[in-house]
Amino acid sequence: MSAREAIFAAIAANRPSGRHDLPAVPRFAVPDPDKDRIRAFKTNLVAMGGRLMDAGPANDPLAPLRARLAAAAVVCSAAPEIDGRRDLATVAKPHDLADVDIAVVRAAFGIAETGSVLLTESELHVNALAYLAQHLIVLLDPEDIVASTQDAYRRPELHTAHYASFHTGPSATADIEGVLIHGAQGVRSLTVLLSPRGADAGR
Repeated sequence: MSAREAIFAAIAANRPSGRHDLPAVPRFAVPDPDKDRIRAFKTNLVAMGGRLMDAGPANDPLAPLRARLAAAAVVCSAAPEIDGRRDLATVAKPHDLADVDIAVVRAAFGIAETGSVLLTESELHVNALAYLAQHLIVLLDPEDIVASTQDAYRRPELHTAHYASFHTGPSATADIEGVLIHGAQGVRSLTVLLSPRGADAGR
């Protein structure tokens, strides 16, 4: 038995018997932007270093992405609306994604209060995609923006996903003198394109 297995076995053996429901989580009063959720989402996303890209015309809502994707050497897409040049099904190990210039994914949902998007294993297919690519483009349905983090924790994804991560802007780090650097440990930029689910890429 490994040390890890021994630890889990000890926890299981000493777990209190009986049913122990989780405590009820109160709803704290937070500003609800309601119909201005997109504006609030953009404000908080930009404050964290992210970018918001408006959708193109109704007949080609993903048009704003086209020139940017065409200029990239390696594009990897986990979003059904966009074809990538690297098939995620052929990725044998996470390191295979180290040369990806742009990764495109669709978020499960966004949070207006923080400008965050949630990515789970269902959206990423390979979790490292959200960290090893140079630039991350996230498609987000405006209807999938919730008001607050409390609303987010009530979404089913946080109860069913095996892996879930909130992304708020690109990777960032700051030293004690307050110098902020984006992209030092992860994606150099994070762009959110507001696009309803099922939008045709016009391909």
